[in-house]
Formats: sequence, C-alpha cells, structure tokens
Amino acid sequence: MALTYDQISAITERKFIPKMIDNIFDSDVILQRAKKKGWYEKLDGGTTVIYPLNYALTTAAGWYSGADTLSTTDNDQFTGAEYSWKQEYANITISRLDELKNSGDAQILNFVKQKTQVAEKTMIDIMGDGIYSAGTNAKSIVGLRSICGTANTVGGISQTTYSWWASQVDSTTTTLTMAALQTMFSNLSINNDQPSLLIGGRARYNSYYALLQPQQRFQDAESAKGGFSSLMFNGVPFVVGAKVPSAHLFMLNENYLHLAAHKDEDMRFEPFQKPVNQNVKVAKVYWMGVFASDNNRMQGKFSALTA
Repeated sequence: MALTYDQISAITERKFIPKMIDNIFDSDVILQRAKKKGWYEKLDGGTTVIYPLNYALTTAAGWYSGADTLSTTDNDQFTGAEYSWKQEYANITISRLDELKNSGDAQILNFVKQKTQVAEKTMIDIMGDGIYSAGTNAKSIVGLRSICGTANTVGGISQTTYSWWASQVDSTTTTLTMAALQTMFSNLSINNDQPSLLIGGRARYNSYYALLQPQQRFQDAESAKGGFSSLMFNGVPFVVGAKVPSAHLFMLNENYLHLAAHKDEDMRFEPFQKPVNQNVKVAKVYWMGVFASDNNRMQGKFSALTA
C-alpha cells in the first residue's frame, strides 16, 4: 500500500524539516552566531516586539556637601524601539504529474526531500536578503543597512531626530586601510564594550587579507569550524557574508542585536493539502519574527568601499 500524504507529511516534518532548519541557520554567519551565542530568541507574542532603550543618564545626581539641597528632578531616561512582526514562507509543491513520475514510496520520499531542499534554499535566500536589507521592502525584517544608518527610522525612532539612535557610518573611505578600520573600531568602543564581529563580502575580505602580514593572518577557530572563512582584527573575527553588498563592511556589537521568532511560528511546517483548483499537493514552512537593534550607536559600517 502506497504512503498516504498524511504519512508523507509526518515523515517530512520529522526527518526533513529539522535538517532544513539546521541548514538555514548554518547558511549565514549572522544566523549561525545568533543561534549559537544566544541572541536568537523565542517570544510568546504581542502586537509588536519592543526593546527598551536607556538613552540618558539621571540628571539628579552629583557631588554635594553637608546640608546642600539635593535635586529631585526626574528626567526621561528610557524609551522603546518597536519592531513589527515580519512573516516569511516557502512552498513545498508536488504536482500529480511529478507524483506519477516518481511512483513508489522510496521515489516519492526522495522527491519530497529534494523539494524540501529547494524550499530551504529559498528561505535562506529570502532571510539573507532581509538581514542585509536597506528598508526598501516594508514586508521584510529590518536589515543591517537600515540599522547601521544615520537618517533612517528604525524601531519607530528617527535617527535624524535623535542622534543617539544613529550608528557610525563611514561613507567616504573607498580603499580599506588598517587606519580606517581602527578609527571605526575606536568610534564603536566604550571601555570594554566593543565590536564583536566584522562582516563583509569576499572582495572586502580579500582586501583585508592583503593588508596583513603572513604572521598576522590568524583565524577565528569558531567561525572556521562553522564553515566560514575568517581572519582577526583586534581579536575580533572578520568573516565573509555572501549577502553583504559589495561596497559594505559591517562592524557589529552583538550584545545589542536581536533575532527573535514567535515560538509558534518558528519554521512551522504545515502538512500537504490539495487546492480545489489545481492537481497538486502543497505544504508550507512558515517563520515570523524580527531582526532588531537596541543600541545603534554601537553598530557601524563602511558603505563606499571599492578596494
């Protein structure tokens, strides 16, 4: 007796989807580090996702002597960055024609596996585009080109109106140098709070490689183990991101980045169903979440690199 589509759905959910999820999170260094370093979060819900921001110190504070009158004036110190949920999906579609061509339990399961892999690659592509996006698609998650800006509205807060919400942007350097990197690194460092990741495309990685002496070309073992090429700058991994725009190089502090998914829509598999107007069976994989920063001041980018 041939496998039913309920059985095929169950096998897909149990065998193929977990591998799909692993591959998606291993496809990009940002996704991989978010999961491994604990800034991939599962949230219960809410109309939006709000991250509190501490943007000012208490003004009622200071040195005093004896019976001096102490200020009791309160000042605004907190606000919140509010991010809207974003949704992604990918179909796993099997036509009746393909089903007949791949008749037999082993053949149909292998075909479903292949179709699941296509859906996986599609979700990887969509998620990668979103992570490095510039805000041109309102349905997409907020991207690093928006977060790392000086004139964008991110989390409902204008970087133009509130300078403390703007990031560090170098839009004039065209040739990567150690001095330019060090200047950006210094601008993003406050005491021991400093960038934890540099990420650029292959051309930018090669430019940095050429700046180093052979004895300086240390690698980050963790990134290399995860399958990503890496070098080190000030003890911080410099890695390749396939989706990073060619002119860009991001310098990020992961302490203030958040990738969050709704706990009930985190790569959720919807079993195969048959539409009324097509001779196909369709399953879907869904994700809903946000990509967010709660301190843009500690994020930076070069945006005009050509060499």
